[in-house]
Amino acid sequence: MPFAPRGSAAEIEEGRTFAPKFDAAGLIACVVAAADSGEILMVAHMNAQALARTLESGEAWFCSRSRQALWKKGETSGHVQRVVEMRVDCDQDVLLLKVDQAGPGACHTGRRSCFYRAVIPGAPGAPASLELRDGARTFDPARVYGPHGK
Repeated sequence: MPFAPRGSAAEIEEGRTFAPKFDAAGLIACVVAAADSGEILMVAHMNAQALARTLESGEAWFCSRSRQALWKKGETSGHVQRVVEMRVDCDQDVLLLKVDQAGPGACHTGRRSCFYRAVIPGAPGAPASLELRDGARTFDPARVYGPHGK
């Protein structure tokens, strides 16, 4: 599925043509939120192929930067993300997927969301720290992904 060429700023920001802006590595950032609650579940990247598959199938596909491979969310875990709505930001370089999340979570650590820790500023000159929030595991990642990862 080819995407439209990018036009003027006015066309990109106000027009009706979907012309996603991929970065130098051929990727576009994608924020994934629960359609029912708006809770941010994860952030990932798509290349043109992942974006095309997502649009064609109605289920979320991404491009793993570490593995340099295409992957369907939930392919291993069964925790598929069905796309309810896809939005694009003003300059079309970030996507927002509103999804119905199958299964108990989106995070490979076994949590509903990848955003389960808050950043706590340190005292002047001291490093920030992390505080667990909404951190209860909703599934056992070792049972879902095996002992060696996601």
